[in-house]
This record gives sequence, structure tokens and C-alpha cells, in this order.
Amino acid sequence: MEREIVASYEPKKNNEIRMFESSDEMATDLAEYISQVSEISVKERGYFAIALSGGPLVSFMRKLCEAPYNKTLDWSKWYIFWADERAVAKNHVDSNYKLTKEGFLSKVPILNGHVYSINDNETVEDAATDYEFVIRQLVKIRTVGVSESNDCPKFDLILLSIGSDGHVASLFPNHPALELKGDWITYITDSPELPPERITFTLPVINSASNIAVVATGEDKAKAVYFAISDGAEGPDAPSIPARMVQPTDGKLVWFLDKASASFLEAKNDVYEHPKY
Repeated sequence: MEREIVASYEPKKNNEIRMFESSDEMATDLAEYISQVSEISVKERGYFAIALSGGPLVSFMRKLCEAPYNKTLDWSKWYIFWADERAVAKNHVDSNYKLTKEGFLSKVPILNGHVYSINDNETVEDAATDYEFVIRQLVKIRTVGVSESNDCPKFDLILLSIGSDGHVASLFPNHPALELKGDWITYITDSPELPPERITFTLPVINSASNIAVVATGEDKAKAVYFAISDGAEGPDAPSIPARMVQPTDGKLVWFLDKASASFLEAKNDVYEHPKY
């Protein structure tokens, strides 16, 4: 399998970037990566707490539903959460829960009681409050770990995708939600993408994770990827995009990119063509 490290990008400490020729190669490597993180977490803590996002991310988890992982992973120790969710019914086409249920959860033996979805019978504000309460209870009994540098939950793995505008979870550019420090979960009612009402992890929670993986595919993500991780994108004129704010406090960050999304990082002669956003 061809997996390249982008030579023109110097990863920051505890950051790694992986680039793939095809979606199948990316899915294969992502499955192995998630498998390794889960095995380490179960061995060290007795649990594996993973938070997912929506978009194309779930389709890249498909290899976990196949051999050998469907037989070898200790699925009874998996606990599923969502880093963001749309305030719609669970059977709605825009629901991240529905997407994950159909593409992943229905195909692996994860216990129903270990799947913590967001209450779709409440207002978006109440649902965010309740979701934070549930996670706080699980942190108390250490089903979800706790950060040593702050009191945030320390998820074993948070899987994110990146939008063409550089948003992650439901944290959008220049949105006040990016500034929240004390809240673990927040809600927004003005998402620039439909549907407008959403629930999302805050940046402190995302950055407290032991492991973060960001998946990006397609040429429409290339500028966002560049501005998120390239040192050449620093400076007063560089856009402040949420994905660039994903910097784990004590954990590790891995970017999974296809060639199209990494195209602006692949500089010739180590010289970046600075794209316009």
C-alpha cells in the first residue's frame, strides 16, 4: 500500500500527516489506526471511548466491519459518542447518528448501551446541556478519561472531517463558539450549512483527546488543509480557520489526506504556492 508522508510539510510535535493514492488505501490505513488506538486504550484503561463526526467519515470506517477487525477487536469495550450532531430526528437524512448507524454500528457488535447519541426530543439547547451532563457522569467513573492539564474529558480518539471552509465538528470560522473555554458541549442555531441547529464539542474538549484524526478528501478541501496545517499559512493575512486550532494538549494528531486534498502541501522545490482563500 502506498502511503506517503508529505515531504514539504514539517509536522509539529505530536502531529503526523499521511497521504493516500486512493480512498481504499485510506480506509485500510484508517481501520488499522483505529484498531491500534482501541487496543491500546482497552489495555491501559479497560475502555475505548471514541467520538465521531458526520460527512464522509463513516464510509472510511468500513474496513472495521470486515475481517480481521470484526472478529478481533474487543467491541464490548467500545463506547460511542458524537463530536457533533444536527438537531434533527434520528431517522432524518441529515442525522449523523443515522449515518453512523447504517454505515457502521449496524455492522459491528457494539453494545446498544454503549452508544451515547444526542436526545432528539429536546430543544437544541437542552440537548447540549443533557449531553454534557451524561459525559460528565461517565468521566466521574472514568469510562471516559479526564485530562491531566484541565478538567476536560479525555476521549481516547476523536475522529473529525474538515469542511471546505475549514470547519471541524460544528465549529465554523469566526463563530463565537470557538471562544468557549468552560463548556464541554455547546449548541449553535446559525450554522452556515444546513441544518442550522447543531450540537458540538468545544475546542478544549477536542484538544484534550489522547488521539485526534482528521480525514480530508477532495480538491475542494485543499485550501482548507493548507491553511490548517502549513507553516507557510502563518501571518496576519492567514485566515483563522477552526481546523488550525485543533492542536492536542497532551495527545497526538494524525491527518489522513488523499492526493487532491493535499495538493497545496505538495510544493515543488520546497516552495509553497500560497493559495487565496
